[in-house]
Amino acid sequence: MFCTRCGAANADLARFCSGCGSPLDPVAAPIASAPRVYTATPTFRYSGFWRRFVAMMIDGFVFTPIAIALLASTGIFGIILHSGEDFESVGAAMFGLSVLGMLLLLSVGSWLYHTVMESSRYQGTLGKLALGSIVTDLNGQRISFARANGRFFGKWLSGAIFNIGFLMAAFTEKKQALHDIIAGTLVIQK
Repeated sequence: MFCTRCGAANADLARFCSGCGSPLDPVAAPIASAPRVYTATPTFRYSGFWRRFVAMMIDGFVFTPIAIALLASTGIFGIILHSGEDFESVGAAMFGLSVLGMLLLLSVGSWLYHTVMESSRYQGTLGKLALGSIVTDLNGQRISFARANGRFFGKWLSGAIFNIGFLMAAFTEKKQALHDIIAGTLVIQK
């Protein structure tokens, strides 16, 4: 073997030139390399369609008493405030206002309930927590408030297409509904 630097002849198994001392085979010389890091793909137990459905029903029971109380109290206060007027016109107006107010309050309340609870340290609503489920990102980490918002408003799309977006959780590999796919989230068992 000949040295590429000085041209001296060397034994075939020599690693360094006998004339100048430079490495003869730079490929064979030990090169410091970064250690290989192998990351395992996280494995999760995904919450299936029926578990998620029951959790949604439990969450619905949280808001039903609030809705009934809002509707009843608004109508009662309207009658008290307008006791000397025609009950039909006042009743219709108050009913309309109470339904509008109730929908607004429940919409804002539902939005805050879901986004705050799912992005909090609890990682799930009361229904999900009762069934041992949590909402995570695709790596199993807690989701941000912004991602929880995307997931919540993605549920509107899931419901707008005849609830097919919700039904997707029964058929996808990671048990993701359409809103989970949109937001990049998983619902897994703790």
